Amino acid sequence: MRVTYLNPVGVIGGAERVLLAALRSLPGALPGFAPSLILLADGPLRGAAEALGARVVVVPLPAALAGVGDTQLRGGGKVRALLGVGRAAARAAPAAVGFARRLRAAIRDTDAQLLHTNGVKAHLAAAVAAPRGLPVAWHVHDFLGERPLVGRFLRRAAGGVRGAVAISDAVARDVAAVLPRLRIVTVRNAVDTDHFTRGPGVDLDALAGLPPATVLRVGLVATFANWKGHGVFLDALARVPGVRGYVVGGPIYTTAGSQVTRAELAARAAALGLAGRVGFVPFQADPRGVYRALDVVVHASVRPEPFGLTIAEAMSCGRAAVVAAAGGAAELFTEGHDALGHPPGDVAALAAAVGRLAADADLRERLGANARATAVAHFGLARYGRELASAYRAFVG
Repeated sequence: MRVTYLNPVGVIGGAERVLLAALRSLPGALPGFAPSLILLADGPLRGAAEALGARVVVVPLPAALAGVGDTQLRGGGKVRALLGVGRAAARAAPAAVGFARRLRAAIRDTDAQLLHTNGVKAHLAAAVAAPRGLPVAWHVHDFLGERPLVGRFLRRAAGGVRGAVAISDAVARDVAAVLPRLRIVTVRNAVDTDHFTRGPGVDLDALAGLPPATVLRVGLVATFANWKGHGVFLDALARVPGVRGYVVGGPIYTTAGSQVTRAELAARAAALGLAGRVGFVPFQADPRGVYRALDVVVHASVRPEPFGLTIAEAMSCGRAAVVAAAGGAAELFTEGHDALGHPPGDVAALAAAVGRLAADADLRERLGANARATAVAHFGLARYGRELASAYRAFVG
């Protein structure tokens, strides 16, 4: 089957690691699998996909369109924010016409049997550029119910879509509420459990510019999105003495108001008295060595997580994890067996869980061993390839 993937960015974030997992797992599950990838921005994803056999084309998304988003509608001042989004969209309209023409030509050139769009901007781009009659499948990584403006656009765009792949049951329920007529298949994300294994880690202190120390290492691995809970992590860390924290990641979005900056996080750490106890490690294209170097991996999202790929990766590396137990993240572990949970945004509960793990090496080892077993049983690439191939066949008909 000739499948063309459409991805809005060229960097490798969580959704892009899911896309790469598809490229790795489908050749053994889908006869004649021939992948192409169209990127709306260039970046390291291009080389990673080409190494897995994909033909890659870049059709740059105009800057006027890249900055249009509805993230600000989640907070206060919605009327003013809505007007701002509307004005930005109107200014971007002339650029959109030429972009749609170029994107449609690129899709046609791949001779696809299925167009698989990976993210909201890709869904919307396909709505105006997909050639007539080409089956389209959406890969839904987000809770659409939290994005009112996007939800309206997607309802209008869903008429020609054959189905959606939801990354968790929580996401599937949310998509069904927003788009009740859309066919939805849950295919939980995968990790390469042969790659994400126990083993030696990277030198986090060197990467963070901190002096070497013999200390328990606790880390948050996440993009700088506002909702990933960096502030909660730092606040909790300030309550747990004798550990060193690491913030691993960087910016990924272009939409205004959607993320924090390293300078803001550094200022918050300093205000909490964490100078010298917190290190900032840039985004790592391969985070395996980071997980291995951490004694405790923290997931601190303040909103329900659609899935939580970093959780699955950390578990596959056999690490003890503390998870904000809501949404799809709550589906990944069993409390006290292969991870510990805490209510999203609850600083005291997160600090208590980290402190418990810091004081109990046996508990860390037991959780890590069970986490590895869970990952091998439920997050492997072979399972992912089978389920995704089945969804593709159903969508193409």
